[in-house]
Amino acid sequence: MRILILPDAASVGLAAARFIADVARGKPNAAIGLAAGATPIAAYAELIRAHRAAEVDLSRVAAFVLDEYLGVGPDHPAGCVATVLRHFVEPLGLPAARVHLLAGQPVEGAAARCTAHERAIAATGGLDVQILGLGQNGHIGFNEPGASLAGRTGPVALSASTRAANRPQFAQLGEETPKTAITMGIGTILSARRVLLLATGASKAEAVAKMAEGPVGAMVPASALQLHPEATVMLDEAAAAKLALRDDYRARAEALGLA
Repeated sequence: MRILILPDAASVGLAAARFIADVARGKPNAAIGLAAGATPIAAYAELIRAHRAAEVDLSRVAAFVLDEYLGVGPDHPAGCVATVLRHFVEPLGLPAARVHLLAGQPVEGAAARCTAHERAIAATGGLDVQILGLGQNGHIGFNEPGASLAGRTGPVALSASTRAANRPQFAQLGEETPKTAITMGIGTILSARRVLLLATGASKAEAVAKMAEGPVGAMVPASALQLHPEATVMLDEAAAAKLALRDDYRARAEALGLA
């Protein structure tokens, strides 16, 4: 796991966009696993800008959605699919054949759709990069504490803490936060050639420390990234505040010209 500490959230978004753009330059038809969330969205905005400025060509990439709430449709404003469509797929004008949604509706048949998602990833030749956020309880995707570190894409139950963290998005619509979701499994994530995890803000500091410097185990699902040979973690100073080796990580980012 390569940990890079950057000055602020904006710097994380820019560095993440450069990382993803480099993947696409090396392989124009790269398969990219896309997470929803504020920090990934900032990276997507910079990627769209770079694409429109002809700094990178993203027109041939394949997009794979990481997760979605069960029972939530693709046009739901709080949905993960809707977020990815709005901030990445639609601005690029990607054709439907290159966009693989993990649909939350209907609830029936969810397991079959998850199996189909795995098959689509395999048919593309595997994910070239998986983008992740980090939950305050250490989850990646919707893989909650206790999830199998070898699990594949499937339905899951959401923890009380995850539902509480996401409640404002649904409360403003007068809805309850869903109790279940579908997600790429940790095993699916680890099978990507590269993994890029982004975390910003003080609320993520404890989860970051457990993920990066604690033991690998199911109680902190993101700790599985310690086992990946090409996992990169980009943090702002607030998210890195509880890392024991943060001075070393910061120096590494400076040496690479990222800070």
